[in-house]
Amino acid sequence: MREVTIPDIGDAEEVEVIEICVSPGDAVAENDALIVIESDKASMEVPSPFAGTVSEVLVALSDHVNAGDAIVRLEGAERDPPDVDAQQAEASAASEAAHAVPETAPDTQAEQLPTAAPQVDAAPQAPTAMQQPASPGKVYAGPAVRRLAREMGVALTQVQGTGVAGRIVKDDVKAFVKRALTAQPMQGPALQPMEAIDFSRFGEVEIVPLTRIRQRGAANLHRSWQHVVHVTAHDDADVTDLETFRASLREEAPDAKLTPLPFIVKACIHAMRRHPRFNASLDPSATALVCKRYFHIGIAVDTEDGLVVPVVRDADQLGLFDLAEKIAALSQAAREGKLRPDDLQGGSFTISSLGAIGGTGFTPIVNAPEVAILGVARLAVRPVWDGAEFRPRKMLPLSLSYDHRAINGAEAGRFMAELVATLEDIRRLAL
Repeated sequence: MREVTIPDIGDAEEVEVIEICVSPGDAVAENDALIVIESDKASMEVPSPFAGTVSEVLVALSDHVNAGDAIVRLEGAERDPPDVDAQQAEASAASEAAHAVPETAPDTQAEQLPTAAPQVDAAPQAPTAMQQPASPGKVYAGPAVRRLAREMGVALTQVQGTGVAGRIVKDDVKAFVKRALTAQPMQGPALQPMEAIDFSRFGEVEIVPLTRIRQRGAANLHRSWQHVVHVTAHDDADVTDLETFRASLREEAPDAKLTPLPFIVKACIHAMRRHPRFNASLDPSATALVCKRYFHIGIAVDTEDGLVVPVVRDADQLGLFDLAEKIAALSQAAREGKLRPDDLQGGSFTISSLGAIGGTGFTPIVNAPEVAILGVARLAVRPVWDGAEFRPRKMLPLSLSYDHRAINGAEAGRFMAELVATLEDIRRLAL
């Protein structure tokens, strides 16, 4: 039985044992890794200088060792030292022969061929090692590979090596991580279920089942909130001049119900033309944008059964009066439950207006797979400083929620500035 010690490790002292590669009873060959140590500068394997069977491991994880410290005891290694010395002498002689006078080099190489033959005989053992998974705690990998595995959070005992004798290389670690990511999407900690509470203990209750529309809406909103990285930008648009213009149109067509919403739809389309990322969807892999050449605008409608979002198709091709008529017809069909499946599909941007109800702003949830939604709150008259005095102005609060994976903050700011400028001067629609 012989002890294996830490070899010369230079100036390093008190290096830490970060991995133990063998266990008692393991058979090791010459140069098999026994432990891995790490100093302030690097990590390195301590190989076995001879073959044998591990009798005892003398160190533990996180121990600090120095050169000369014993780490394992090996059985069946008593006759290895002479063989090792003979091999070293033979290697030394071969090295001297290789550096001899050039005229003798061919003869020297011919004499070395029989010596090299035993190494060829040992080669067939490699496939066996590759076919059989390494035993627990027994990993063949270099320091660089181990460092990469630690950085990526990979347990090397789970990685199948493809190197010589089953040794793990960097590509094996990367392939393992790629398979893990492909197998299932990255997820955060599982959400804890809501606690079930018997509210009847506190008083009289009534159980009101949700309508199918509300159930589906809740599921869609929950899915969107989980998958979309929501950010909301807020701004106010001075629509005083727009309201004056709208009032004049109402006098010209008293039968038409011309609300601010058609103007907002037109302004959104104008801004989307200049900022096409808002008229797009992120592909499922989140590696590309699907840019749309059509403008199908969803309008959120509040009904007794729940919120529905009918879609005005090709809204860019409709005039203000036609747009107002289409929105009114879809809203009526939604409240009467007469929407067709096509009326609810294909939207590229959504507008949710609470202007008739109230509020100074809110955070709408993106209607995925769209990348943005505009929330419109109640128009209010406020005093606005014009540089000389405060003047009453009609201010419209706007809230733009967007998917931060597809749109960054600067892009959202420019879109909102374009939208506000258009609503403040509706003549921009003619540009």
